[in-house]
Amino acid sequence: MTMLSKVAERTYWFARYLERVENIARLVGVYENLLFDLPRGIDISWYNLIIINSSRDLFAERYKVQDERNVVKFLLADDTNPDSMQSSLAMVRENARTTRDALPPDAWEMINELHLYVREKIQDGINRTNRRHFLDKVIKRCQQLNGLLNDNMSKDAGWQFISLGRNLERADMTTRLLDAGSAALLNTKMDHQKVDPSQLIWGNVLRSSGGSTNYRRTMRVAVSGPDVAQFLITDLFFPRAIAFCIREIEIAVSGLPGCELLEVARIKKLIEVQFEDPSQLGESFREYLNDLQLGLAKLHVQFSHCWFAPS
Repeated sequence: MTMLSKVAERTYWFARYLERVENIARLVGVYENLLFDLPRGIDISWYNLIIINSSRDLFAERYKVQDERNVVKFLLADDTNPDSMQSSLAMVRENARTTRDALPPDAWEMINELHLYVREKIQDGINRTNRRHFLDKVIKRCQQLNGLLNDNMSKDAGWQFISLGRNLERADMTTRLLDAGSAALLNTKMDHQKVDPSQLIWGNVLRSSGGSTNYRRTMRVAVSGPDVAQFLITDLFFPRAIAFCIREIEIAVSGLPGCELLEVARIKKLIEVQFEDPSQLGESFREYLNDLQLGLAKLHVQFSHCWFAPS
């Protein structure tokens, strides 16, 4: 039973780290796209991404300057940062290596191809010139791997643990994408007061989550902060919306040995309460997102107690 719990845990973390690799690319992509879209005279602080990822202390140990290059290097390439893209991809590979029998045979080859691509092209991600192409390539390769898993794995316990890991990590990153939008708007330095960057910022949050088309079809309104937040938090049909991820977690849990997950109900309640009366997306909204992140962290602890703790 201990061996089975170890395989379950590694499968779960394999999915979380794979999702994290893609999500880091999406998060950096929010600010990368803003560089091209925002008018001159409007500046954004890349250091917001360090704050959003709760990495201030670790970043301060390694870098004295809080500029774009250091932030991007820390998030993508710093192997002393356990949550960087390169570190996460190394953990994808390691967890896949130790659970190869639980994954489709072609998955190992695709993981190694992605690992080699990032290792060889990581400088493209750090430098601004080719960054967008690099990030897009990483996202597409992660999506290809997830497609392979979805189409070639039996929907047994192994798949349910992949679903748990993917959807927990995805929900967490959606809160951080929203936080990135809110932080960018709050901290934008505007030299020309007539320029309102909010639509550009929230439009980029949508594009970074792959949700632009679905937003237009579902919400049927122009892009605005409250509507984007409502869509990415409450929509039950868009795969990166938090409510969708929580429902997928419930489905996965129903296919595993019984376990009471009280935190799921609390997170669902948070989702319902926030959008009975949407407000301006300022500091109170960022506190709300932090509450969601804490709830997701507690949910991971409950997973560990239910299925991963040694017998």
